[in-house]
Amino acid sequence: MTVGVQRLAKRIAIAGGLETANLLRAAGVMRGARGLGAIFTLHHVRPHDETAFAPNAHLEITPEFLDIVLDRLKSDGYRFVALHEIPALLSEPGSSQPFAAFTLDDGYRNNLVYALPIFEKHEAPFTVFVAKGLAERTHTIWWETLAALLRKEEKLGFDFGGGHEMLDITTIDAKERVFARIANHLHHHDETTAVSTIDTIARTHEIDPIEIVDDLVMSPSEFNLLEASPLASLGAHTISHRAVSRLSESDAREEMGASRDYVAAITGKPAQSFAYPYGTREAATLRQSAIARDLGFAVAVTTQPGVITRRSIDNVTYLPRLSVNGLYQKVRYVSGLASGIPLRFALNRT
Repeated sequence: MTVGVQRLAKRIAIAGGLETANLLRAAGVMRGARGLGAIFTLHHVRPHDETAFAPNAHLEITPEFLDIVLDRLKSDGYRFVALHEIPALLSEPGSSQPFAAFTLDDGYRNNLVYALPIFEKHEAPFTVFVAKGLAERTHTIWWETLAALLRKEEKLGFDFGGGHEMLDITTIDAKERVFARIANHLHHHDETTAVSTIDTIARTHEIDPIEIVDDLVMSPSEFNLLEASPLASLGAHTISHRAVSRLSESDAREEMGASRDYVAAITGKPAQSFAYPYGTREAATLRQSAIARDLGFAVAVTTQPGVITRRSIDNVTYLPRLSVNGLYQKVRYVSGLASGIPLRFALNRT
């Protein structure tokens, strides 16, 4: 079975689960599963670009889809709140109306160009997480660089630790397989070295990784322009976008604290929120949650799926989020996910 077929089968299974969850939600089943509300994760918001090889497609949605998502959540009874308000909301007496908070990771320029007008249309607060190294063009976005490299070439040399290999990437399936293999290598070895290797290879193929960052990520002045909206907040997202769980405690504290101070320098006020790069259980642990609390963040978010409940008040620097995934751009899927029903089924299977 090819990588493409495996991915398609997985997507069909996930879509089926979301369809079922939405039907159960509409029927009034398992109302308690949605908890008090949800924090939604987004990255890119931009017009669709038809590309055969798009390994990062899950990280982007269209402006039109964001618009209908906000419409649907309002019709589903959600009230829109700012991320930093959630700890106070958890301390208030119970409310029957669920809340929704919106977050966008990495600080892409399209958040300003395309997402801001839609959030303003719906009067929905949102938080954009800033990685200092991307904003200052001192670090690169390896997953974008790697996608550009694999898209351009038909063969690629790489050393996974056992010697140089020449990889055939003629077909889309081969490109997807190599992308997954290199990503897995990066997440299980020294991330700085792996990113540097990807960047070096890209440059030998006449691809400039810094130019990619400059094309995609807002500059400090653009962050100022975004933050001028009363609906927008900026949060911290480290310097280098490395998985903080694999850093020493002092390095993790430096990355988190420096990004906090960087956001404060842009906005003129303390950064209240933090997002862990990658945000998985492997990339961020309760150890970093304690560091976030020590650094004064009011709230910090993972990408681990979950809704917000009363119990969330015990760990507001390690909150779950729900991904608005570009591979599932049907509004009923968002309703199904926000219902919390798929998460209940997932827990029952573990």
